[in-house]
Amino acid sequence: MFKRLKKIKAPSALLVMMEGRALFEYGAYLAATPMFKRLPRGDGHPVLVLPGLAATDFSTKPLRSFLKDRGYAPHEWGLGRNLGLRDGMLEGMLERLDDIYESHGNKVSIIGWSLGGIFARELAKLRPEQVRSVISLGSPHSGDPKASNAWRFYEYVAGHSVEDPPIETQLHKAPPVPTTSIYTKTDGIVAWQNCHQARPVSDVKAAQTENIKVEGSHCGLGVNPGVLYLVADRLAQREGKWRPFANVGARKAFFDTPGFDAVAAV
Repeated sequence: MFKRLKKIKAPSALLVMMEGRALFEYGAYLAATPMFKRLPRGDGHPVLVLPGLAATDFSTKPLRSFLKDRGYAPHEWGLGRNLGLRDGMLEGMLERLDDIYESHGNKVSIIGWSLGGIFARELAKLRPEQVRSVISLGSPHSGDPKASNAWRFYEYVAGHSVEDPPIETQLHKAPPVPTTSIYTKTDGIVAWQNCHQARPVSDVKAAQTENIKVEGSHCGLGVNPGVLYLVADRLAQREGKWRPFANVGARKAFFDTPGFDAVAAV
């Protein structure tokens, strides 16, 4: 007999109300600023930061300030408010990536928050030779796109169905570069299960993607001190020497690195 898969649902009303925790996470970000000095410093390579649905570069300013302080060259996306894949948006992001890559002469790491993380993954698929690594924050790249409390709003502003994006792609497929999916099980906007990267059966041994669970809200991921710790750890690795996050010792009290659910290759 086959086990019936449990349908993934959008986060509950309680989790939606708990998104107010983002204010406390921002307070924790401010309080932890002096301690950030102890985190690994970067090698100066460029990092493109993409905002979430309906957000602008203003929402990622704390994250970009953190990156600059850690020795990176952060870049805003510069495309105004993120209202989904409207006409010209993909082309605008690719042009932005091309410009950053050419101006620095180095591969670009991309960090995307929520919808921005989905875009980051797609950019890496289209320009793998220009992308060093991808980090997504609470990005529902897999599963049912309607297991979210934002899908109706997305369809309204983007002008297309979440089930029929205006590009030819397999959103659930990881890009061919080191990819980290950071998520929280108490996300009030998107189902956390959809932020968990699965690996095709043929790629089970290819350790180039990882899932890391943190404690927090969806709206606070960009300022969550635990997330910033992970960002600093992941970006500090030398190019070509990427390794999965070593969740050992005291780290286990703050993070979880669940394994991968193997899926049939498609």
